[in-house]
Amino acid sequence: MRKKALSEMTLEELWQLFPIVLEPYNPDWLCWYREEEDLLKQHFGSRLFRVRHIGSTSVPGLLAKPTVDILLEAAPDTLPETLRELGHACNYTVMAESGEGDKYRLDLCKGYTQEGFAERVFHLHIRYPGDWDEPVFCAFLRRHQECAAEYAKLKSDLKERFEHDRDGCTGDKGDFIRFWTAAAREEIRKQQ
Repeated sequence: MRKKALSEMTLEELWQLFPIVLEPYNPDWLCWYREEEDLLKQHFGSRLFRVRHIGSTSVPGLLAKPTVDILLEAAPDTLPETLRELGHACNYTVMAESGEGDKYRLDLCKGYTQEGFAERVFHLHIRYPGDWDEPVFCAFLRRHQECAAEYAKLKSDLKERFEHDRDGCTGDKGDFIRFWTAAAREEIRKQQ
């Protein structure tokens, strides 16, 4: 019997195949990011404004889903169609697409197979240049280990409740992330 293609699966089937997994910090994640960054720079070339490692795998010592999150800020004159094509050329699959103009967002993934997670899993978040929260939040966690420890505990608790519901888990982390991102921005403002 043929296995269903990922595109044929329901959200519930995908969540069963790809549960929330948490692992202790792995220094290999930084190596994986750097290799992927090189690939993205080769393919995107002048269409790339800036690329950064974000998410929990970018915070040394933090418990994380073993998924390397990358924020790629595209040159402002790059069309969405071109961004999709370049992502596809780097073997990414579109997960979500929304907005228009400078609010355009394209989320892609790599490392999801019909058998489950591959050894290396990536989420590529493509945006146009702007003031994104993710790098601010991650930098704050790197500077404040007590907040990072609190975030790790929250993620562990949420994994127990939402192991097969990624949207629920992400939604319940939102207040914590918004609160500490605002604190980080205030900290930056005071230092200027």
